[in-house]
Amino acid sequence: MGTLLLDGVSKRYGEAVAVDRVDLDIRQGELVALLGPSGCGKTTTLRMVAGFIEPTAGRVVIGGRDVTRLPPYARDTGMVFQSYALFPHMSVADNVGFGLEMRKVARAERDRRVAEALRLVRLDALADRLPRQLSGGQQQRVALARALVVSPAVFLLDEPLSNLDAKLRAEVGLEIRELQKRLGLTTLMVTHDQDEALAMADRLVVMEHGRVLQVGTAEDLYERPANTFVAGFVGRCNLLPGAREGADVFRLTSGAAVPCAPDAAAPGGLLAIRPERIEVAPDPAGAGRLRAMTYLGGRTEYHLDLAGEAIVAVSPTPLPDDPRRRLNAGDPVRITWIPDAARVIPTADAASVTPTPEKSPAR
Repeated sequence: MGTLLLDGVSKRYGEAVAVDRVDLDIRQGELVALLGPSGCGKTTTLRMVAGFIEPTAGRVVIGGRDVTRLPPYARDTGMVFQSYALFPHMSVADNVGFGLEMRKVARAERDRRVAEALRLVRLDALADRLPRQLSGGQQQRVALARALVVSPAVFLLDEPLSNLDAKLRAEVGLEIRELQKRLGLTTLMVTHDQDEALAMADRLVVMEHGRVLQVGTAEDLYERPANTFVAGFVGRCNLLPGAREGADVFRLTSGAAVPCAPDAAAPGGLLAIRPERIEVAPDPAGAGRLRAMTYLGGRTEYHLDLAGEAIVAVSPTPLPDDPRRRLNAGDPVRITWIPDAARVIPTADAASVTPTPEKSPAR
């Protein structure tokens, strides 16, 4: 069956560590996304699975078979590259069938499988065209068909949507996810785009400096980040310094007491609170103050001051008769959230981090 196991996989270039002891077990039919900023080791990890880079240590196991020292063509994988990597002088059908031809598949069987793969990606009517006659989204679908046609045990996606515009990214991302689920493909995807990973993956693997920081579902990572890097990278997050004071009270370094989720294992450090979990309302006696308000169509951002701490709140844009529409910079406001929405990240992790609550995470 198409399962994938990474067992202590590492890659060093001299003294530089690109990937550091990655352990990962991907189940049959699961889509797992490696997520992180440029240089975190995610692409190197994917290329070690594909066989393009040899690990310094550890094992790559596909379907119970150790493939660590096997060449790419012997690994039973199909890969979609960021740049599509289509042969410009070959037709769509010939591009899709290239891998089958290299595997010496008989012509009749090759034609049948190419036709089926093109039907899967809705390009059967364009089989005779050249890549330059296709749109970016169509070229990406050709690359998908070429990877699918060999019936791989493991499907590998290297930034598959990065060359598409925003609308096409959403459309092609949905198509990839639907195909992957329908065919039951065990899939490892690399992306630096958190929204793409959240929308497509069963589980996410957040990496930084070659190490895995947290593995879990989108909800796990968003609602229960293991550390400040995950909190700030997976979605937008306010990180407020202070210490726990009581079961569900957090005392900010500025002196203000705010609610937090009870967790005896996390006594202090930083309070992580997502902008959309914060409620803002005009209140002459409110402890907060509005610094700026940004209208973004369907949502509105409130840049706030709470006892000297800068935080951001985001909510659906209020209706015209809502008093929040009449707020101005400098107005006093009430800032609230439910305790379970705010989680304390331990001091050991917080000590080396400078919170930047108003910055969007790196992409």
